[in-house]
Amino acid sequence: QVQLVESGGGLVQAGESLRLSCAASGSIFSINAMAWYRQAPGKKRELVAAITRGGGTNYADSVKGRFTITRDNAKNMVYLQMNSLKPEDTAVYYCNAEIATSRYPSLGMFYWGKGTLVTVSS
Repeated sequence: QVQLVESGGGLVQAGESLRLSCAASGSIFSINAMAWYRQAPGKKRELVAAITRGGGTNYADSVKGRFTITRDNAKNMVYLQMNSLKPEDTAVYYCNAEIATSRYPSLGMFYWGKGTLVTVSS
């Protein structure tokens, strides 16, 4: 069984910063790509940022220059540093990861966390 648990969400004012964390736990053999998605009320879930095991990153245009995704492979963690937050960043942020379990080490499957709410007031 694999779990992803996000933390770090909250209510901030525009221009402030937040750091989200996501911890992967369970019978993990390896973790490939990790990513953060978000879903605002009434909108589809969208990719915010992704990072490969080797550290290659990809960002949505709307967050480039403001958000930074990092990971700690030893701790099975991924982080999202969010600076200069805007009201339009308000959403539930979800962690996503491609994980191979100890039982099936050659099979990568995608797992989701339950999300953490980020609210940015103007």
